[in-house]
Amino acid sequence: MTAILFDLDGVLYEGGRAIAGAGAVIEWFEQRRIPHLFLTNTTSKPRSSLVEKLAGFGIHTDPDSFLTPAIAATHWLKQHVAGRVALFTPAATRADFTDLQLCDDTAESGAAAVVIGDLGEAWDFNTLNRAFRLLHSNPEAKLVALGMTRYWRAADGLRLDTAPFVKALQHATDREVVVLGKPARDFYRAAIDMLQQQPADTLMIGDDIRGDIEGAQQAGLRAILVGSGKFQPGDLDLGITPDAFLDTVAALPDWWLEHIGTADQTGFS
Repeated sequence: MTAILFDLDGVLYEGGRAIAGAGAVIEWFEQRRIPHLFLTNTTSKPRSSLVEKLAGFGIHTDPDSFLTPAIAATHWLKQHVAGRVALFTPAATRADFTDLQLCDDTAESGAAAVVIGDLGEAWDFNTLNRAFRLLHSNPEAKLVALGMTRYWRAADGLRLDTAPFVKALQHATDREVVVLGKPARDFYRAAIDMLQQQPADTLMIGDDIRGDIEGAQQAGLRAILVGSGKFQPGDLDLGITPDAFLDTVAALPDWWLEHIGTADQTGFS
């Protein structure tokens, strides 16, 4: 049976506004018991907040229905890092890191890993420089990125996301980065494992031509691009070819019935 991964911001909602028909789409998949998971690079909210946000749009879920970079990072850090972790994430996201030993928020040394998320307007020179000093003081410290999304669409327009700040730290420290979010292959594989599916039998739907479409395809999934959220017409000229394009997620059930059908759900026709 084919499964599906739903991006959130730009696919099911834009800022505080639901995409028309998004709630009905999720209900359609739930009624047919088609395995699905919500996949997001957001690091500004814990899973409990995402559950509440979707509920406000009439989409009822539970925390286990989400894979976020913070959850993936927690598992990775427990397996690969011995020592304290410095978090550069919004305060709300720290609830997903409570099982780890954390550095003080003013520390400039002593970190075995530095985790970078989307701080948004909280980024300033001193904050970015503190992350640099933590990495520079320990050549063995891991630089961990909660996704490498370049930008996203807010109510007031496009805003920088996590990747530009990670790239600055990479350049300054000559450090390799461990990416635990889209478009990293391991992040998509973690989603596949959660659903107990095969990559070729799983579809990703998103609005980011690189993070959602290219990232999913490189992990062996199929991918649908929607014309909402951060999508721009020029995205289709970048040499990345989605398996399908839909104006919005509202068109997904009709597309599914036409291309997947109900008798054979093992792949695309």
